[in-house]
Amino acid sequence: MDGPELVCWLLVAVCGGAGAWCLARLRRAAPGGRQGPALEAAMGLAMALMAAGMAGGPAAPDWVLVAVSAATVAGALPPLGLRARHRAHHAVEGAGMLYMAWAMAGGAHGAHAAHGAGAGVPALTGALLLYCALHVLRTAPRLVPAGPGAEPAAPGGDPGGGRGGGRGDEDEVAVACRLALTVGMAAMLLAM
Repeated sequence: MDGPELVCWLLVAVCGGAGAWCLARLRRAAPGGRQGPALEAAMGLAMALMAAGMAGGPAAPDWVLVAVSAATVAGALPPLGLRARHRAHHAVEGAGMLYMAWAMAGGAHGAHAAHGAGAGVPALTGALLLYCALHVLRTAPRLVPAGPGAEPAAPGGDPGGGRGGGRGDEDEVAVACRLALTVGMAAMLLAM
């Protein structure tokens, strides 16, 4: 009983921290590069609220989680400076958040507190888990040091693009935050 609750509180800390960092990054972003940090901040903070509810802590109203998740999907669709692949990632993760919020609100199998009790559609949950796993396998190697004598990656090489030439360290932290949010989503999908 303490294990899943501890995992949920760890998700609150990780997702909330990533969301807060993305809010700080949003303040430093150029006007044309604010879409990515804004979507990631909204997603991280919504995931932290969702995980807090799963842990039995203070939970946001279901409609708030559904609204934020839907706004994340809608915000990722228009081409406002992010590259298409990165927009698609935000749209898929936003759709995953919307799906989890819908399932937690009782939209799937009519059970409000069905976390871990088969809430959701198993095929859709499996497809989202597969997406999360593939995204982690594709993204995680970018955080591994290249080794001595290797050329550092270009600051704009991050799929977050649109920041107009940020620092390499900031790009690595942005990639790490996206990776943490994807792992958090996978953990939450497994807890459904």
